[in-house]
Amino acid sequence: MAENSILNQIPFDPAYILIGLAVLVLVLLIVVIVMISKINRLNRKYDYFMRGKDAETMEDMILDQLDEIKGLKAENRGTKDTIRTLNRNFRSSFQKFGVVRYNAFKGMGGSLSFAFAMLDYTNTGFVLNCVHSREGCYLYIKEVDAGQTDVVLGNEEQEALEQALGYVKKN
Repeated sequence: MAENSILNQIPFDPAYILIGLAVLVLVLLIVVIVMISKINRLNRKYDYFMRGKDAETMEDMILDQLDEIKGLKAENRGTKDTIRTLNRNFRSSFQKFGVVRYNAFKGMGGSLSFAFAMLDYTNTGFVLNCVHSREGCYLYIKEVDAGQTDVVLGNEEQEALEQALGYVKKN
């Protein structure tokens, strides 16, 4: 009957199976010890976290944090709206300028006349020309739309406009 045993019918020594199982048990024992140490560390961290607190105070803290997050989201929306409004206002405000001083009447009074161009983000605005003479001071304004005018500009006015457009360096 010993010859009919299943262990006798396998082509290798059954001691190898026992050695393999012993190695497997040893590896599993090491894994279990490592897992127990990790669980103990996790328990210590949990105890430290929960020290002096009960479930109700933790729930209150979480609800307070959620309320604070909702408040911050509302404040963020308000800030974004304010930034959009400021951007719209900034685009419509005058932000580019050019100034050219000149002597309108050679030999009379110096460079008291000037051409002044002011443009917004879309290069729309005006050119102001102030001509100074002995008899008085005369102001002329010419509209600028997208960097162009409907009327002919004088040399000084054109130079002031080009300064505002960034084509010419300002003196």
